[in-house]
Amino acid sequence: MDHSIGRKYGESQCMAGEKAWKGEKPEMANWHEWAELLERVREENPLVHNITNVVVTNFTANGLLALGASPVMAYAKEEVGEMAKLAGALVLNIGTLNDKEVEAMLVAGQAANEAGVPVIFDPVGAGATRYRTETARRIAEQVKLAVIRGNAAEIANMIGEAWAIKGVDAGGGSGDRVALAKRAAEQLGAVVAITGKEDVVADGQRTYLIQNGHPLLTKVTGAGCLLTSVVGAFAAVERDAAAAAVAALVYYGVAAEQAAAKAGERGPGSFQTAFLDALAYTSVDDVKRYGRVEQR
Repeated sequence: MDHSIGRKYGESQCMAGEKAWKGEKPEMANWHEWAELLERVREENPLVHNITNVVVTNFTANGLLALGASPVMAYAKEEVGEMAKLAGALVLNIGTLNDKEVEAMLVAGQAANEAGVPVIFDPVGAGATRYRTETARRIAEQVKLAVIRGNAAEIANMIGEAWAIKGVDAGGGSGDRVALAKRAAEQLGAVVAITGKEDVVADGQRTYLIQNGHPLLTKVTGAGCLLTSVVGAFAAVERDAAAAAVAALVYYGVAAEQAAAKAGERGPGSFQTAFLDALAYTSVDDVKRYGRVEQR
C-alpha cells in the first residue's frame, strides 16, 4: 500500500477547530510561537494511542519515539476505551479497515471525547470505495474530531464533493484546496489539514498555508500516516488544535528537508533512515528558521 501524499506527504492515503478539551482554549500569537510546541512535546513525552493500519504500525511507532512522544498501539474493543482515556491524544486511521476495527475506533473515540482527549482522524482512501467513504463519515458523525488530516480527495469525499482518487492516493484535481479546507472545517466541525504540494490548515476562522517538505516523502510508505500521528502528539500538549496542526506540519516538513539534504541522493531507503534521525534532531530553531507559513 502506497501512503505517499502528493509532492510531499499529502496527496495520498493515509465551534470549528474545537477539540473535546475542558475549559478555555488559549490563543497563540503566531506560528513562530507555535514552533515552541516541539519542545513541549519532547518535555512532556505524551502518550499517543494509535488505532492505525497494519502497513505502517512499526514506522509510526518509531517516528513518534524519534519525535519524543510515547506511542501505544491498542486495537481490542475490550480495552480501547480505557486506553484512550489514559492517552494524551487518540489517532484513528482507516488504512486497512474492517468492521471489528471500526467498532473499536468508535468505542475509543467516544471514550476519548468523554475524557477530553483530542481525537485525530486520517480518512485513508475515503472516496475510493463506498465502504471507506461511509466509514469515514460514520466516524465523523459519531466522534467529536479535533483534527482531520488527509489529501484533497479524501477530505472532499468526506463532505460529499467529487474529487478523483486512485486507491488511497489522490488523483488529478485542480480544485481550490484552500476553499475546500474551509468548507470542510465548517461542515465537519474540526480543524482540517489538507496535505500535498502545499499544505492547508483551516479551522473555519483561520487558514494557513505551509510550504515545507520533500518529494522523497512520497517514496516512503506510511509518511502520511506518521504525519497524522505526529499531529496527535502536538495536539496532546496544545489545546488550540489549529496551532498544533500547523506546528506539526511545519516541523515534519522541515525534518524531511533536513533528511533529504543529508541522504536524499542515495535514494528512498537512505532517506527513510535519515528522516527518522531528523525527526529526533530537528530543533525549534530549525523550525523557526526554515518554516514557510502564510496566513490567509
